[in-house]
Amino acid sequence: MLEVKNVSKSYGKTVVLHDVSFRVDPTEFVCLTGPSGAGKSTIINLLIGAEDATSGSIEIDGVELRKVPHPAMQLFRRKVGVVFQDVKLLRGRTVAENIAFPLEACGASDAIIKKRVGELLEQVGLSKKANMLPAALSGGEKTRVAIARATVHKPIILLADEPTGNIDPEQALKIMSLFKQIHLEKTTIILATHDSNLVDSLKTRVIRLEEGRIVRDSVGGYFDANGHKGTKEHPAHAGDAASKIKITSIGS
Repeated sequence: MLEVKNVSKSYGKTVVLHDVSFRVDPTEFVCLTGPSGAGKSTIINLLIGAEDATSGSIEIDGVELRKVPHPAMQLFRRKVGVVFQDVKLLRGRTVAENIAFPLEACGASDAIIKKRVGELLEQVGLSKKANMLPAALSGGEKTRVAIARATVHKPIILLADEPTGNIDPEQALKIMSLFKQIHLEKTTIILATHDSNLVDSLKTRVIRLEEGRIVRDSVGGYFDANGHKGTKEHPAHAGDAASKIKITSIGS
């Protein structure tokens, strides 16, 4: 279980997160939404340990992240896949080599790497482009390579920061379909996006941020059947006992 407890984050005098708290259970699919500058990317950076919170804590299975010794943190990061907004592909490596990189870093055998990379290339629909360099790919194809690379080591948590921000709507739907497939493999997913239409297509839990604060935590997508924002309030942020509704996590 991942738990963010009363987290605030400041850069100098600028406060970007204000007392943020939420819990993500194993195998949940959570969308972080909100306008640009709301704090979505900051949360992703905190969750991967790239930055420390100014106050509050982030816990994984009851262990505070910033108190984890460096060797243990390295092992934790091997269990977390990350899809960055700018994809961060290695320009001098082919599609297959980019996907293989995390396994190479972990010392996996050539046989395991070949098998796993082949599986991912087929899953993301890029088998015929395995030997191409990133410069020859479209924006959507680059994102699919980034997703394959992030999941090649079968992470228990997948974090994605605006993965559809720079691609067309048709490609964006393909990317969302990929995330659905990955989630069926019991992977916990936290996806940051400002695109409410894509969030609604997932029909999952939504945490909305505005000006660094959580303003909504609900399940069932961005809009309900009547076109209203939100559906059932998630137990982690229910206002009173009467409003608490038992929710079964997607994929559990």
